[in-house]
Amino acid sequence: MLRPALFLCAAMVALPAAAQTPVSAPAPIPSDATLLDVTAEGKATRVPDIATIRAGVVSQSPTAAAALTDNAARMTRVVAALRRAGVADRDLQTAQIQLQPQYRYAENQPPVITGYQASNSVSVRFRDVAKSGAILDALVAQGANQIDGPNLSVDAADAALDEARTDAIRRARARAELYARAAGMRVDRILTIVEGGGQMPPPPPMPMPMAARMSVQSADSTPVASGEQELGVTVSVRFLLR
Repeated sequence: MLRPALFLCAAMVALPAAAQTPVSAPAPIPSDATLLDVTAEGKATRVPDIATIRAGVVSQSPTAAAALTDNAARMTRVVAALRRAGVADRDLQTAQIQLQPQYRYAENQPPVITGYQASNSVSVRFRDVAKSGAILDALVAQGANQIDGPNLSVDAADAALDEARTDAIRRARARAELYARAAGMRVDRILTIVEGGGQMPPPPPMPMPMAARMSVQSADSTPVASGEQELGVTVSVRFLLR
């Protein structure tokens, strides 16, 4: 009775090994071939269709409670103005709430609290960049006294980066063909492709404080120009030349 049991165990152990899929070895590189490594950057240009800003209210009062109360009332008006402008809840997010004491310093004297400063800011995404300037003006009218941005970006960035990848491979192939012709050879095939990462547009310059910005703008709506943004991808491609 022992012999059938041993046979069954051997069969159970052998089954997983038989089910494994063999991994094919990479094709060997011919001895007369030449390897060429090319790094190329592909680019795609898009008009930004999203503007992101941080808008907030800073309040100062002799007591912490008064600072928070004033700040809450003014921030409520700011958020209501954003919702009236059509900003969806998913595009409106609290960014920071702070309450800090304000001090008076004197030589050889301990600091003295003179009041409290409360601040509340929200991150806002506008999906109609052309309207963002008018909305900024409306926010100021409702009590916002701290605005940073706008930061312009592309919503469908993945599609733009795919276009940049295609452009990068095309550029790498063209450069490899150039080297091959110069060396009296031809491109046989691509061996490896390594992506160096997508390059998003550089961050916008640091915004001016709200007081400075308001001093240079005219009575018209604050202008916001979309311009164009360039998205890039870098690839390193290894070619086999014959």
